[in-house]
Amino acid sequence: MYEEEFAQRLATLRTKKGVSAREMSLSIGQNAGYINNIESGKALPSMSAFFFICEFLSITPKEFFDTDSSRPEVLRGLTDNLKKLNDAQLQSIATIVDGLAHTH
Repeated sequence: MYEEEFAQRLATLRTKKGVSAREMSLSIGQNAGYINNIESGKALPSMSAFFFICEFLSITPKEFFDTDSSRPEVLRGLTDNLKKLNDAQLQSIATIVDGLAHTH
């Protein structure tokens, strides 16, 4: 079960980054079929390889497993910037986001 979720999450995040499995494999120092083997459920990465995968995707291990977020690196950037706002600015953004979230 977890292996399937891991494989699907990796494929989703890699696709959103716009890179091929082969390109990602080579970029993290593995053979050309490495990521494809993980995404197809034939293999799991070692912990060190998992950290390289997260670094390549520009996310933390925690963000990798946050399956409620399809773009964790964008969400982190927004959160970092929100922390810099004053109370009035933050309330304005909260109102906008609330309005956007309820239009779907």
